[in-house]
Amino acid sequence: MVQIIQAQNINVAYLEENFKLHKSDSEDFFSEWLQNLPEINDLEKKFLDRVKANFLHLIMQPPFLENAVKMVVLSPLLDLASFYNNPFYLATEKSIELAVQDKDEIVRGRIDVLVVQQQLWLLVVESKKASFSLLEAIPQALTYMLNNPNKEKPVFGLVTNGSHFTFLKLTIQDKPVYAMSDEFTLFRRQNELYQVLSILKKLSSIINEQ
Repeated sequence: MVQIIQAQNINVAYLEENFKLHKSDSEDFFSEWLQNLPEINDLEKKFLDRVKANFLHLIMQPPFLENAVKMVVLSPLLDLASFYNNPFYLATEKSIELAVQDKDEIVRGRIDVLVVQQQLWLLVVESKKASFSLLEAIPQALTYMLNNPNKEKPVFGLVTNGSHFTFLKLTIQDKPVYAMSDEFTLFRRQNELYQVLSILKKLSSIINEQ
């Protein structure tokens, strides 16, 4: 009998054991979030300052859930990074199934936002609890990324709860290898949405070229 495992119940140890997933500690493996990032102009900075201010205002009126995160924070970022324009398309509530080799197990789940060509996955987690750590959602995002049908190209991900952001990269050529960026947050004095947008623009250009 095939056992169905929900993606939200997966941890990194499970992925390492069943899919041979390996974490890279080399900066060279995931240099896209660090090197040659595009500049953010003054108009974009002003807009992102307003996005941050809107978010900080809304969290004073709980509960602040994932639909509000999408509207207030994620949607403006995707717009500024040109993910709503050709050649990109956006699909929501994407379901995935991932079979575990040599076992009667299937990992099943749904992703909140999927952007183009199976190369950029954006996972929005609910922010019901201010203490919610993105580390709890990263294994779920990696599960979706492992489902990528194109094994020759790197896959990127962004996990956010509206206030915190972590980028992921996964390659699936010889064996699945992944790495994470630093975590960005809206609770620091500087507006780290500048860095988030710059990285999204960089990933947009990489995907557009492939």
